[in-house]
Amino acid sequence: MPFGDGRGPIGGGRGGGGGRGRMGGNRPGAGPGGNCVCPSCGVRIPHQAGVPCYSLNCPKCGTRMVRG
Repeated sequence: MPFGDGRGPIGGGRGGGGGRGRMGGNRPGAGPGGNCVCPSCGVRIPHQAGVPCYSLNCPKCGTRMVRG
């Protein structure tokens, strides 16, 4: 503890911390909300919890969706 007052290490503890939860962002396992987006034509569909976006095909062009 650099300050000696119980505040812990500078930078927010393990990993430096950004306050965005365990994973955050648009990575796999980013949570139940958000959208699945087609990288080819831009179609967006609501993400369904438990269904990875990459397992879905775009309803317009058939390309695999990504998390967005």
